[in-house]
Amino acid sequence: MLVPVKAFAQAKRRLGPTLSDAERVALARLMAAHVLSAADPLPVCVACDDPGVAAFAEAHGAHVAWTPGLGLNGAVEAGVATLAALGADYVTVVHADLPTAAGIGRIEHFEGVTIAPDRRHTGTNLLRVPTSAGFTMCFGRDSFRRHVEESERRGLAHQVLERDDLAFDVDEPEDLVALPMQNGGAPKGPSVSNDAAD
Repeated sequence: MLVPVKAFAQAKRRLGPTLSDAERVALARLMAAHVLSAADPLPVCVACDDPGVAAFAEAHGAHVAWTPGLGLNGAVEAGVATLAALGADYVTVVHADLPTAAGIGRIEHFEGVTIAPDRRHTGTNLLRVPTSAGFTMCFGRDSFRRHVEESERRGLAHQVLERDDLAFDVDEPEDLVALPMQNGGAPKGPSVSNDAAD
């Protein structure tokens, strides 16, 4: 599994009107740790260009794909290439801001592309692709539609995975209102064991 993670100090800046910088950084770290744990039993690779994130990933048992200056899509494509070189036939790309994600590592195999959209059906929160396909990553505005179109352009079957736990991401201040919380601030959701690349 591949998780692109932005430097925590730079993450979730749209939450600035609602959270202090310290709270924003703490939330970003907490959500990233939760996503890594939800990968079990898959090993995890974190694509990053920040030493603090690299140290965080290694502390959580994840491999690090160092991807400076590539942007999100370039970093994901480089991470997929890294995992392909390690023998992965498929890679599951998951964003680090899914506080309710569960059982990511146990998603049933599909011969093609699996796309889990956000709850607005504009973004892509999870994308599973065959490493041999040369798939062009389209994260950003309207990525759900663009990933469906890229699948079709490549002649790859695709399935849309509609799951509430994967659809809920945290981007805007209003998302914090719906954020399930427990134990004084930890996102709800199963604490699936420690992590380790699909």
